[in-house]
Amino acid sequence: MKIQFFMAMIPPTKTYQEKKVAVVKGKPVFYEPPEVKAVREKLAAHLSHYAPKKMFEKPVRMVTKWCFPKGKHSDGEYKATKPDTDNLQKMLKDVMTEVGFWKDDALVASEITEKFWAEQTGIFISIEDL
Repeated sequence: MKIQFFMAMIPPTKTYQEKKVAVVKGKPVFYEPPEVKAVREKLAAHLSHYAPKKMFEKPVRMVTKWCFPKGKHSDGEYKATKPDTDNLQKMLKDVMTEVGFWKDDALVASEITEKFWAEQTGIFISIEDL
């Protein structure tokens, strides 16, 4: 099975790494601040349109291309500034699990992630069985 799609949006810059911790009754409790929760909801809204009818069940390769507003940069130029690709991917894959791409994102056995400055902003995703 293989799917690929492009979600036209301004990619989020708030990431999973921005979770906060509070101490409740002497124990740490992790929570998402409102801006991180909003990113999760935005991704879920976009991804829900592309969730496969049948979940991926075998190891997969996932290719992700994050296209950020180019500003003064050239269209297609690699983006070598924050957010880090691993932080971007963590929340994306968690939300993909929530909306039904797979039971567990541990199925992503091969991963290619790139960030660009781009005229057309959004996130390109390709997933295929290995």
